[in-house]
Amino acid sequence: MSPREPEEYGPSMSQPQRHYTLDDYFAVEEMSPVKHEYFQGEIFAMAGASFDHNRIASNVVAVLHTALRDTGCGAFGSDLRIATEGELYTYPDVSVICGAPVLVPDRPDTVRNPVLLVEVLSDATRDYDRGKKLDAYRLIPSLREVLLVEQTRVHVDVWRRRDDASWTSFTATDRDATLALTAVPVALPLREVYRDVVAR
Repeated sequence: MSPREPEEYGPSMSQPQRHYTLDDYFAVEEMSPVKHEYFQGEIFAMAGASFDHNRIASNVVAVLHTALRDTGCGAFGSDLRIATEGELYTYPDVSVICGAPVLVPDRPDTVRNPVLLVEVLSDATRDYDRGKKLDAYRLIPSLREVLLVEQTRVHVDVWRRRDDASWTSFTATDRDATLALTAVPVALPLREVYRDVVAR
């Protein structure tokens, strides 16, 4: 089986691809050094990330890890696979899990119950992350908040689930702003998100 290459990352809008099963996907994952995403029967090799992408993700994990110590919640980097109700299995840049992880049966590396997810955007993935991927994330019953972070400018889209299960969003662009997260009781300064990153 041959998953699609990183430059073709994201669901195809043109010719239909081969439909893979989840067993196919996990077999690819087990024999490949490259991480893959599974979305509605398609498998995608995940492209490598830039230095600034990795720096931003590390900054966010660092703030969350410190703030969540001894709270029963934990922050995880991009090696933790998340499963959604919308047939998406992927590796967000940052995930926060509270309480015991709800694992996919027979998959101790795949969790179903994040409360917060963070994606650092790139030119190759921006439309997908803001579109189909965000839609799939919002199907996760436990999820309360999603942050979509640009890496070349100070720009964070914040999506929040309301009590009636609808979603609302706003954008933060001031480097001096602090995001008061609602999924977890953490104040996230944008200065810390973009620390050591040259962003407009």
